[in-house]
Amino acid sequence: MTAARVLGIGRNKAYDLIRAGEFPVRVLPLGGTVRIPTAALWEALGIGSLPHGGTAGR
Repeated sequence: MTAARVLGIGRNKAYDLIRAGEFPVRVLPLGGTVRIPTAALWEALGIGSLPHGGTAGR
């Protein structure tokens, strides 16, 4: 749901887009769970990756 919030869409709309294969970011279905890779979300937002392989929050 974090990805949906960042993209400015609601939970139901996010799942509708995922089911339709139209979510604007790469989706990883893992069993009954759906994950959105952080790097793919940053790329969709035009943020890019952090230098030197760092992670956010460090």
